[in-house]
Amino acid sequence: MTLELPDAETKEFAPEELRLELACALYARGLVGKVRGAQIAGVDFFAFQRALGERSIPTYTVEMLHQDLDTLAKLFPE
Repeated sequence: MTLELPDAETKEFAPEELRLELACALYARGLVGKVRGAQIAGVDFFAFQRALGERSIPTYTVEMLHQDLDTLAKLFPE
């Protein structure tokens, strides 16, 4: 996929920076997961997690916690 942006508004950003910003924004909106976000950004998983942290984008949400608790309850019923 090729994405064309006007040079006047993006010339101060390297293509790698724009890919990372796009991937972080897609992750923050819940449209991609961490692995796919890292692929889009062209970085490894841990670099992507660091980038999310630098932007204060949570990598573990309350929803994820509830899903984990539900899974644990199913795996280890009382």
